[in-house]
Amino acid sequence: MSTTVTERPSRTTLFDGLGRYIPIGVTVALLIVMYLGGIAAFPRFSSPQVIASLFIDNAALLIIAVGMTFVILSGGIDLSVGSMMAFSTMSIAALTVDLGVPAEVAVAAVLAFGTLSGLFTGAVIHYFNVQPFIATLAGLFLYRGLTLQLSDHDVSMRDIAFFDWGMLRMDFAGGQRDGGFSLPNISFIALAVVIVAFIVLHYTRFGRGVYAVGGSESSALLMGLPVARTKVGVYAVSGFCAALGGVVAAYYTKSANPLAGVGLELDAIAAVVIGGTILTGGTGFVLGTVAGVMVMGLLTTLIAFQGDLSSWWARIVVGVLLLAFILLQRFLSRSGEKRRT
Repeated sequence: MSTTVTERPSRTTLFDGLGRYIPIGVTVALLIVMYLGGIAAFPRFSSPQVIASLFIDNAALLIIAVGMTFVILSGGIDLSVGSMMAFSTMSIAALTVDLGVPAEVAVAAVLAFGTLSGLFTGAVIHYFNVQPFIATLAGLFLYRGLTLQLSDHDVSMRDIAFFDWGMLRMDFAGGQRDGGFSLPNISFIALAVVIVAFIVLHYTRFGRGVYAVGGSESSALLMGLPVARTKVGVYAVSGFCAALGGVVAAYYTKSANPLAGVGLELDAIAAVVIGGTILTGGTGFVLGTVAGVMVMGLLTTLIAFQGDLSSWWARIVVGVLLLAFILLQRFLSRSGEKRRT
């Protein structure tokens, strides 16, 4: 007597196929509506420098959010990035100002430390089966404490010529005086990170592994994918990006503040989610994260143009948007399941 086993079809959602572009499409549409609304309300809002300023003021957040995208796509979370950014900036200040270490060496050292710390965190999460929330929460407290041990007050780096390079500007279309815009070098660092991340996620085996692990770790194991290497690798990427964000902050402010980056990890997570990446992993785009950062930056810019609103309104709106995008993701997921059944 033979028995026929019918394999149950895998569960699909509206995130499969073209449906996965819906969240990022909503984000881009929201960004366009906000920008057109700003132009309608404020005549000077149409200046190209307004958009350019989004990449200047949010360069560090953009870099850190790109690293966070890798982690969330894999199904994890990283709460230590804000503290790592502050620790990196303060470490650069301590090495260059207090110890006289060449700035190039100090920058290389903090980038290496950020990467290695991410590797360690990823190894703890995978090999010891520790929840990412707990492991990275420990990192949040650890690196913030180390930052305060280095210094409990601001440290200026204005006398170090190396940090002049970051804000050197390149003019486009004649510069601001002729109706164009200008971008400093830190903006090109952020754009380079976005380009590299896009290539890695969409055109390399590691990137495909990130999506596969986030979609289903057990299925990735059955397919023979290097799950351990991928899970550890995404935290190494996040640690590197957090340290690089600290370097960019050093360029931007030419100083180190032990309380810098408090809550930045939440901003990065919000930008990733608003950009269309689902928190459960497996679906999302690094370009969506760019759009998410731009939406948050544009909110702050609109409030600054308004002039009579508290900056806390940006936080309130971001909270509303975050909830709306989470509900949208849930709606798309449930709708796809109902269509499948």
